[in-house]
Amino acid sequence: MSPESQESIHRLWDDLSDVEAGQWMQATSHLMAALAGMTQAWNATWAGAIRVDAGEGEDPLQGWRVGAMQALRPVAPHPDEGHFKEILKIWDRREIDLSFLLPLKDVGSFRTYSLRQGLPPEWFDTPFFHRHYGSVGTQDAVFIAFPLNRDCESHFGFYSARRFSEAEIALLAYALRGIKWFHHHLMLGNGLLMASAPLTPTERRVLQLLLTKASEKEIARQIDAAPSTTHQHVTRIFRKFGVRSRAELMSLWLKRGG
Repeated sequence: MSPESQESIHRLWDDLSDVEAGQWMQATSHLMAALAGMTQAWNATWAGAIRVDAGEGEDPLQGWRVGAMQALRPVAPHPDEGHFKEILKIWDRREIDLSFLLPLKDVGSFRTYSLRQGLPPEWFDTPFFHRHYGSVGTQDAVFIAFPLNRDCESHFGFYSARRFSEAEIALLAYALRGIKWFHHHLMLGNGLLMASAPLTPTERRVLQLLLTKASEKEIARQIDAAPSTTHQHVTRIFRKFGVRSRAELMSLWLKRGG
């Protein structure tokens, strides 16, 4: 890695460390956009993976599910992360494609895996590849997995119209391995680390606002909901995180390096 690239990554880490507690989604977009630019990737994703059971029996995916996801850019004609969620629906139905087995190799350790390095050449002629990758211009994808505990992992993915080089994969690994606190922050913010259940999209939005100075009335106005409905969202968030107040909730983020 060149000194210039290393310095760019260190500046990116500094940017992330200055982000306020309720701005993790914006910070994630900033991180993905910066790293995509450094590696000429046209798109990027973040996914929080959780193991909901032991994966015993005949489950080849060992009980793993994707609990939350964020895409840098929507893929036409699908709104938001619809294109990627289509793949996740296939994952949840356990209709196994060979690419689904890549993230399970060395699960529980920090690792990188990519389509071009991990799959045989004939896979790139399959209907699955053409439907979910080739049709939108992706010829290679690289993923970086960061385990937070035995049942919880943070995965970043980058998508390119050409094959990623070894140097680009090393750059992505370096950039994402050095920010354990940020992976922790992302999983926490989506209710995948300390919450008793994953947060709904509305609850994630309310949580972001709870970590600011906005009052419940202001939060209700921003999410276009009645104050009573907003209070119910707040109560459920407190219950999921096992806290009794906004101050206790905020303390979880002040311990982000834990």
